[in-house]
Amino acid sequence: MRTAWTVGVMCTCVGLVLAMVTTVNTALPVLAEALGAGQAQQTWIVDAYTLVLAALVLPAGALGDRYGRRGVLIIGLVVFALSCAVPLVVDSAGWLIVSRAVTGLGAALIMPATLSIITASFPPGRRSRAIGVWAAIAGLGGLLGLALAGLELQRYSWHAVFVAPAVLAVVLAVCAATVPTSRDRQARPLDPLGTALSALSLGVLVFGILESAEHGWDSLEVIGSLVAGVLLAALFVRVELRRRYPLLDVRLFADRMFAAGSLSVTLQFTAAFGALYGLAQYLQLVQGYSPLKSGLALWPIAVTTLPLALVSAWLSERFGMRVVSCVGLLIIVTGMVLIGRFDPGTSYSTLAVAVAVLGGGLGLTAPPATAAIIDSVPEDKYGVASAVNDATREVGAALGIALAGSVLTAGYTHRMTGATASLPPLARAAADNSIAAALPIAQRLGAAGRGLATAAQSAFSHGMWLSCLVLAAIVFAGMLTLLCLRLPRARRDSAPR
Repeated sequence: MRTAWTVGVMCTCVGLVLAMVTTVNTALPVLAEALGAGQAQQTWIVDAYTLVLAALVLPAGALGDRYGRRGVLIIGLVVFALSCAVPLVVDSAGWLIVSRAVTGLGAALIMPATLSIITASFPPGRRSRAIGVWAAIAGLGGLLGLALAGLELQRYSWHAVFVAPAVLAVVLAVCAATVPTSRDRQARPLDPLGTALSALSLGVLVFGILESAEHGWDSLEVIGSLVAGVLLAALFVRVELRRRYPLLDVRLFADRMFAAGSLSVTLQFTAAFGALYGLAQYLQLVQGYSPLKSGLALWPIAVTTLPLALVSAWLSERFGMRVVSCVGLLIIVTGMVLIGRFDPGTSYSTLAVAVAVLGGGLGLTAPPATAAIIDSVPEDKYGVASAVNDATREVGAALGIALAGSVLTAGYTHRMTGATASLPPLARAAADNSIAAALPIAQRLGAAGRGLATAAQSAFSHGMWLSCLVLAAIVFAGMLTLLCLRLPRARRDSAPR
């Protein structure tokens, strides 16, 4: 009974962390209009949270290993709650971005502790089922955020999408005090240089991707950022190889199962969160759905994700992690292509089938990938493995959102140039920058603005198609990489799943 309570609390915590990404996705059109946020600010409102979470999850996992995972989890929940309450007293796009970054810090403290506590609470024979449940909830957390945000926006102002998570975080902090804690028996010193290099390398890389929407992929600023990010990542690897107690023992990636699981998780979340970034706006701004309806419209993902997540570990044992992962990733590619074909006239039945295909791919790949990471390390490194699992999820989510946002914006702006030529300069600049700005301008123009609205919706659909193609190509390339790896069917020390 106590282990079931522990799994329930930990899964709710991880669901809250991931729901907070898509909650803001759903509210983004309302936020953009209320705060006057441009497309670049909208992207940062979404991405600041994910970027900080991805950058700090490894050191946060190390803190849990050293000082106790339950204590770090509770601190994270408190930081999460306080930062979510900031928009109640400060009402501007800039301050919202700052508060989202601080919320990302709280989330970084929460995520690795959840999987570490679950892993330490179960013997090997029962662990795989608990990990499968955790992975399934983690996969559905974003979907839950869409639905809850839609329900909140149906009755309340946009502030509600921050108040509700703050309240839930406080409740979870109380509940977390009742679960068992764990920590490494041999406390290792922290690695400040490794922490700084890991955060810098990821931040510079994502910054370069984001800036590509405004300056183009061939600009010196973008190219310089991407090159600097790669060099910083290489320096991080070099430093960690020489550390006696590194933040991350990069030699773990020489283990093919560990590397394959990490790559698979990264690809899954790149595709999933990149798709949800575009879909949340598409449903409201192109299809005209309310926030609540847009959140509920995506629930066909759960119809396929949850059942396949519950059987995927067994399939992986029977056919091998490589086969199951490659099939799942190919299904994700198919779902991305189907989603990219959406236009203003797409029917709901077509949409439901497409997102259900995407959900099936996610459900098939997530639990085996998580198990591959955890099963590849000894017990005294569960915290590190959990942090890597979380980091790959958040790196994937950050890159997916950044890529989708930059490619979508570039495609939208390119298509809108001719349609806004007759508008006054300020209105033209706003309409070219964001569909959320173009539609209110078209509405104020009355009958004369119908052409502008149609052009904006068509341009957005074109941008979403381009972004889905890019994401699908990345996942397909990753699938080919996994296909070339020779992986064992199961760990010799793993219990049957």
